[in-house]
Amino acid sequence: MNLEESLQSMFGHGQFRDGQREAIEVLMEGRSVLAVFPTGGGKSLCYQLPAMLFEGMTLVVSPLIALMKDQVEAMHRKNLSAARLDSTLEADEVQEIYRQMAAGELKLLYVAPERLANEGFMRRLRGVNISMLAVDEAHCISEWGHNFRPDYLKLALTAEELKVERILALTATATPRVSADIRKRFSIAESDHIQTGFTRANLSFHVTPCSLEEKEEVLVNRLREHEGGAAVVYVTLQRTAEEVAGALSRNGIPSRAYHAGMRDDHRSEVQDGFMDGSIQTVVATIAFGMGIDKSDIRSVFHYNLPKSLENYVQESGRSGRDGQPAHCEILACLDDLIVLENFVYGDTPSPTALKSLVENVVLQGSRFSVSRYDLSISKDMRPLVISTALTYLELDGVLIPRGPFYAGYRFKFIEPVERILGGHEPERRDFLKKIFDACEKKRIWYTIDITEVALKIGEDESRIRKAFGHLEKMGEVQLRPSGLRHGYELNEKAEQSVSVLTDRLVELFQSRESGEIDRLGLVVNLCESGECIPQQILSYFGEKSEPCGTCSSCLGTRGADTLPRTRRGEITPEHIETMQEIIREKHSALRQPRQLARFVCGLSSPATTRKRMSRDERFGIVAEVPFQDVLTQAESMLSSW
Repeated sequence: MNLEESLQSMFGHGQFRDGQREAIEVLMEGRSVLAVFPTGGGKSLCYQLPAMLFEGMTLVVSPLIALMKDQVEAMHRKNLSAARLDSTLEADEVQEIYRQMAAGELKLLYVAPERLANEGFMRRLRGVNISMLAVDEAHCISEWGHNFRPDYLKLALTAEELKVERILALTATATPRVSADIRKRFSIAESDHIQTGFTRANLSFHVTPCSLEEKEEVLVNRLREHEGGAAVVYVTLQRTAEEVAGALSRNGIPSRAYHAGMRDDHRSEVQDGFMDGSIQTVVATIAFGMGIDKSDIRSVFHYNLPKSLENYVQESGRSGRDGQPAHCEILACLDDLIVLENFVYGDTPSPTALKSLVENVVLQGSRFSVSRYDLSISKDMRPLVISTALTYLELDGVLIPRGPFYAGYRFKFIEPVERILGGHEPERRDFLKKIFDACEKKRIWYTIDITEVALKIGEDESRIRKAFGHLEKMGEVQLRPSGLRHGYELNEKAEQSVSVLTDRLVELFQSRESGEIDRLGLVVNLCESGECIPQQILSYFGEKSEPCGTCSSCLGTRGADTLPRTRRGEITPEHIETMQEIIREKHSALRQPRQLARFVCGLSSPATTRKRMSRDERFGIVAEVPFQDVLTQAESMLSSW
């Protein structure tokens, strides 16, 4: 059967899209591929089709649970073998997937990158013939990319360890520098880099400079002009999503907000309504649309500036996937820049916090484990920042990872405990009884802290873990793991000076901060330049083109050459008085200058989230003031207390 026949019989498509056949042919020849296709360009088929033709199993790494779920369901509707492993599955569903893997029945398995750090899962994978590793959102592997994820850095080593036959790296947003980085890390030949181009001729791009006061009216008018089609309005802040959705509805344009602060069922309701057409307009933060495949979105508006050109290409590219004309417009105002910059500055850990983290891991001894969640709370750094710092220490050879494990379990007996114990030899029965007796018992569920119980009964932790693994496998207990920890070994041959390692991390995080600020500058340049908008975007991604003739620059309709700035926020005496009041209250989550600055700028952190301080009316009182100005003020005020 040739590729066209396979495409028709398995997926019901009459022909390939641009680049798909070329990428699949290289994979069929046993080589690795980098496929850079635009959003909606059909990247997933490049691994779905060959996965069905290869002898072994294809492993797909994706950070998007929504994408995994949608694609697995679509594959099942076509009676094709596919599964996903993610945090939403029940224990019996996971065990069935493991059985299919071991039996060689599974052709396609979707996982998040974090799962590959799980030694138990890796042990299962080593027994499977993996014909291909497909890496979705592959730009996340590059430190030069706009969405770097530390777990992606280890994927190349994982592929070597699993003896993967070929790799398919997929992305819609890779600059020449990022593409070169991806090829280098996965040993992909430059000739096997297939890029179909970022040109989307059916999309018309527009920039409308407008002040904060003008935005609402401009958006209402635009949506009325494009009435009858699905629309997404992207905003930066959750509260802006609610405010704009309310304003549109009051103006006769029924709209719903979508953001991470909503309850899960409310978000699902909005997403499902948008997909089935009962909701026409969604006002959302950037999380909306990731992994969602709706082909008939007719317009995408950016009420606030996008955070990078890569983000803009991804977000605007969700429109017009059916090939029909679609409208993409930025309502551009320099007032948006302060909030976006504050997010970047607020996320950068302070040298003090990084030093404390380094001390925590370097001074623990040769072998140790940490809870990234606990570190996030105690150091007041987001879990992603903690993971990134630890990954940098791994890549510098300071830490040797020994894999994640759970500190304990909640479990309940599926069979009566007497029957379970009665099915074992006397020595094993006594061992299990000692464990059960040492656990904390609730009405139905038991709780076990592995380390505590091991010390209490004088047994090895690994033996207790294996016992529970066997009990679960035999269907005698239901386990719910808790307290994820990551084991490490300190490399005695590597640099262990706290000051040297801290300086290295400070430099890396400051470099990332500078890169993010530079990306914001490129967005402003795009909006202020009178040059063709698609031509500027294509140039950024290493492509050349003629002026499009349809964007606001080409048509001469963009208005002002410079973006308006209604005001530059400043710290007022009233703000200082409020900050002094907060300091006098001595909140444990606001002891450091950076913590206080983040709070009054409206930037949540693990410590303030845990204390539910974002509900405080003083949260975000200086959101429009540059973060560095606020930090300087906070440092001055706290130094005198």
